[in-house]
Amino acid sequence: MSDKLKVGILGGTGMVGQRFISLLENHPWFEVVTIAASPRSAGKTYEEAIGDRWKMTTPMPEAVKKIVVKDVSNVEDVIADVDFVFSAVDMTKDEIKAIEEKYAKAEIPVVSNNSAHRWTPDVPMIVPEINAAHADVIEFQKKRLGTKRGFIAVKPNCSIQSYAPVLTAWKEFEPTQVVVSTYQAISGAGKTFKDWPEMVENVIPYIGGEEEKSEKEPLRLWGKIENGVIVPETAPLITSQCIRVPVLNGHTASVFVNLGKKATKEQLIEKMVTFSGEPQKLGLPSAPKQFIQYLEDDNRPQVKLDVDFENGMGISIGRLREDTLFDWKFVGLSHNTVRGAAGGAVLCAELLKAKGYIDKK
Repeated sequence: MSDKLKVGILGGTGMVGQRFISLLENHPWFEVVTIAASPRSAGKTYEEAIGDRWKMTTPMPEAVKKIVVKDVSNVEDVIADVDFVFSAVDMTKDEIKAIEEKYAKAEIPVVSNNSAHRWTPDVPMIVPEINAAHADVIEFQKKRLGTKRGFIAVKPNCSIQSYAPVLTAWKEFEPTQVVVSTYQAISGAGKTFKDWPEMVENVIPYIGGEEEKSEKEPLRLWGKIENGVIVPETAPLITSQCIRVPVLNGHTASVFVNLGKKATKEQLIEKMVTFSGEPQKLGLPSAPKQFIQYLEDDNRPQVKLDVDFENGMGISIGRLREDTLFDWKFVGLSHNTVRGAAGGAVLCAELLKAKGYIDKK
């Protein structure tokens, strides 16, 4: 009998669900035993349900091919054999809120890739290196839900991963104003070039909802728990533009920053490359040994060369230099479906297991 925690994937047929399944193959702590999706996939084997829609570059793991997909709305059936679930369901925000809360109230921890609960005041939105302490709000959430072990935790938007860690590393220099433009891969929309051919040689200057997330979500990461809820920070002031570009994986950010305290380039780089957090201290399985790397070459970071740094869980930064209008500017890169989505959620679940919030039923 395996001593691994038994995992269910809600929304397992979509791109992020597939990434979860790919990342969890041979995971030392977690084992996928249940996959749930929409009624049209329910009753089929996972292999049948996916058909020719497998979007990962690695083959579908043998262990999941014959798992019979369950109807995500049939909560009791889905939770029968699992200790906790990852959520990547494709529904309206209200539907996601309701279904994730239903699972939590059924005493199943939910670690979600979705945005629906990111602003629920007692739901932690975690980048484990940045705000692991926000897990403490879970006890208040359980009281509200009336649960003993069920709760919801979420990860933030994929677009902020390429710059929020840097601003966190520079906290002592007091960032005051930030201008960021993100150049976002098509997999962020759950697409490949095969099913979105109009993105080939194209740029779309708008991604619905992304700019607000890019501006507000970092402030929640830096917030504090007060009276059982997370109260976001009020600074720095962040303004953003989010642009879809013809890249499969990897969100690039062009960032301008004003600092309240003077810093040298050497100090800023040193703070970035030495920045780490709870995942590194605890030696979590998915944790990058180096969270942020700095690349001296003016031509870096590049998606083709750097997106898989630390198995896609690290952040790559380059072109740090003084600016004529702002104090500093730099370019960041992160893997949007690994660090930014499924991988970030897996690392969050590892943190919650290490802290005792996720255990065997």
